[in-house]
Amino acid sequence: MAATAPRPANSNAPAPAATPMMAQYWSLKDKAGDCLLFYRMGDFFELFFDDAKAAASTLDIALTSRGEHGGAPVPMCGVPVHSAESYLARLIRAGHRVAIAEQVETPAEAKARGGSKALVARDIVRFVTAGTLTEESLLEGRSANRLAALAQVGSEGEVAIAAADISTGRFEVVAVPAAAADAELARLAPSELLLSESADELPITSARQVVRRPASDFSSTGAQKRLEAFFGVQTIDGFGQFSRGEIAAMGALVAYLDHVGTGGPTFLQPPLRHLASGRMAIDAATRESLELVRTMAGARDGSLLGTIDRTVTAAGARLLADDLASPLTDKAAILDRLDLVDALARDALWRGELRAALRALPDAGRALGRLVAGRGGPRDLAQLRDALGGARLLRERLARRADLPPLLARLLPGLDGHGALVDELTRALIETPPVDAAQGGYVAEGYDHALDALRETARDGRKAIASLEAQYRDRTGIASLKIRHNGVLGYHVEVPAKHADALMAPESGFTHRQTLAGVVRFNSSDLHEAASRVTQAGVHAVAAEAAHLETLTDAAIGRREAIAASCDVLARLDVAAALADHAMSHNWCRPDLADAPCLDVSGGRHPVVEAALAKSGERFVPNDVSLSEADRLWLVTGPNMGGKSTFLRQNALIVVLAQAGGFVPAASAKLGLVDRLFSRVGASDNLARGRSTFMVEMVETAAILAQATPNSFVILDEVGRGTSTYDGLALAWSVVEAVHEVNKCRCLFATHYHELTRLAETLDALSLHHVRAREWQGDLVLLHEVAEGPADRSYGLAVARLAGVPAPVVKRAEAVLAKLEAGREATGGLAAGLDDLPLFAATLAAAPEAAKDALREALGAIDPDALAPREALDALYALKRLLADET
Repeated sequence: MAATAPRPANSNAPAPAATPMMAQYWSLKDKAGDCLLFYRMGDFFELFFDDAKAAASTLDIALTSRGEHGGAPVPMCGVPVHSAESYLARLIRAGHRVAIAEQVETPAEAKARGGSKALVARDIVRFVTAGTLTEESLLEGRSANRLAALAQVGSEGEVAIAAADISTGRFEVVAVPAAAADAELARLAPSELLLSESADELPITSARQVVRRPASDFSSTGAQKRLEAFFGVQTIDGFGQFSRGEIAAMGALVAYLDHVGTGGPTFLQPPLRHLASGRMAIDAATRESLELVRTMAGARDGSLLGTIDRTVTAAGARLLADDLASPLTDKAAILDRLDLVDALARDALWRGELRAALRALPDAGRALGRLVAGRGGPRDLAQLRDALGGARLLRERLARRADLPPLLARLLPGLDGHGALVDELTRALIETPPVDAAQGGYVAEGYDHALDALRETARDGRKAIASLEAQYRDRTGIASLKIRHNGVLGYHVEVPAKHADALMAPESGFTHRQTLAGVVRFNSSDLHEAASRVTQAGVHAVAAEAAHLETLTDAAIGRREAIAASCDVLARLDVAAALADHAMSHNWCRPDLADAPCLDVSGGRHPVVEAALAKSGERFVPNDVSLSEADRLWLVTGPNMGGKSTFLRQNALIVVLAQAGGFVPAASAKLGLVDRLFSRVGASDNLARGRSTFMVEMVETAAILAQATPNSFVILDEVGRGTSTYDGLALAWSVVEAVHEVNKCRCLFATHYHELTRLAETLDALSLHHVRAREWQGDLVLLHEVAEGPADRSYGLAVARLAGVPAPVVKRAEAVLAKLEAGREATGGLAAGLDDLPLFAATLAAAPEAAKDALREALGAIDPDALAPREALDALYALKRLLADET
């Protein structure tokens, strides 16, 4: 009976009878789920039906058809196996996931199993997804590539996020309040995020792929057993004390890795448990506004990271990005990093030697990841050899120095312990092994005498074949006779067709093999013997090399955790040397850390803007700021393009750089540690979430007012500008008061509402400042200097004239402005009567308590999972009674 195929995704027709190949395809497609299926057929990966349409559109390749299915042509496209990685990279960047279906038996095995018409068995050997890449060609060398899983267990209001970069094995987990999950995901910036199918709300994330997984994967009980089996331990308590949510998140991540790898090995280091309080909290809006590691357009160039990155290794670049994304709040840890940067900054010769040594080292972390995942080769082993050998020499050189910074003294032992492995790899491998191990040739001469003998046999055989060619020419008198080789006939004699008759004679000693246009091919017993010796020796030599490769790979994998630790040390050294080098070439200073909340910066600059101006030969105008307990809120006024936003952002970036452990762009800087950083500078529509520009602004402002503490630093730019003048002023006024009276944090608040300057009379810790500008002969001159006191006016019309607004429009605006200002003089303007307002604290005290909602409280107190059927019925009747009472 013919097999029946499942319905294709793009067909509503009943499932028709299918050919054996299509039945096999649909069986694999069922396993692939929503992934594109790469179905191996000979030298191509073929895609069919909707998969083919999606791939052809993304890859811009031809969409064809193959036969019929259900009476309709089957859409089809394909990519060559040998260049599949480049196509995979494009599909992954476009947001697709791909299942790879390979032949898992040879045609000969299929024939022995099921006869001459048996279909070669195929199975999915791997799922290629954004968060599980290890291939060098699919990854961005200087950026981490994380897979994350988010889990919530119980009703504690806390979520756990596990994240892993399987290309290097780094594995971490953190538990945060549910409201902070978006900010933590923004820090991690995962390429792929795993959520339970039972999770209700999708978090805000920039992950390229969001994947729903079975709720059973997120069970903490099953997750613990899964983790213990993965790491081969009796208990995971030796890695740390993890909450149920953290175990669930880690277990879900490991389950997904097992799924996409179809049970194959994956490299994960033991998990590191982080405390959210150990890092500065920075939400997604702030990261985007400050452009820490990516610009708003998603580019690395033009961001803070792109501007200051002088690392000489890919691992160092990845670590620098992590440091900027996760500034520390531990004073001792920050000082350790600063001491190391300071020592390197003071010694240019030492710094130069260290950077030169690091520049020569390959990316051993990712080479190790490929080897553990079974996708490595001799080139990856050579990278380990060179990196670990260089690390050993670097360790010896650094150990000879006196007065090592404390962090460096603790790091150096992590470069030890690889001598035996490096020596073995040095003896075993040639200097530059090939990427592909299939053809051999990567094991060094002298490492294995039996292998050397096989190679010698092969060489002698080839010499014998060359000698035979000369003998055959002399014997036949055919000067154009050649001995050639191909994959079908092997070694054979080839002569032009006009000379073939002489070799066709029975007594010639040659046997006819093939006739082509212009040439005829023959074999001979002598050639067959010599060719057999060459072929057998070559096959045995390749097999011997493969055995050595396996042994060497196992030796490297056996030291994977120690190797990964050494790679981490090299990356930290690279980051410190790079920060020191950038600081010295750009006149940056070491920041001082204070115990009290303060921000005292002299000659501060915006590193990205300064770098952009330097390219055009212009000079950045530095500015000072001094925030303290008694003067913690600066109200900054001045014209557009005057530099208010730049001033706000540069101080936020100085805080980030200082707590990341680097020098800062200033003449001097002193700050108290910041626990949370908020930036509400600029806004745009978020149409995908149904939010206007003003709504986005208010959501961000609400987050600041709800979360900022006395140890936070906040920059606010033009709050209230997105609505009517009266509404905007009222909101800006109350936000300033709230930040001053309730949050009591350090804050820079830029505004065009000059009426807000009256708040200086009632708010003790608020001071007035402005960016200086002058009009000269009708033109606006922007000085970009921050000075004390309020601005005399906004110069809006002068900026409009500078922007090229037509002169009649500007003239009309001047007339309207004159009328408005005359009215303001007469009536007191927008702020008329505000002096009579009660203080903000009094307003809070007088605010009526929100009416309690008994029905909501009762509903919120119910735990459905803990109720027996009878208890659930009683609870339902109780809710009905409450509803009746309210109505």
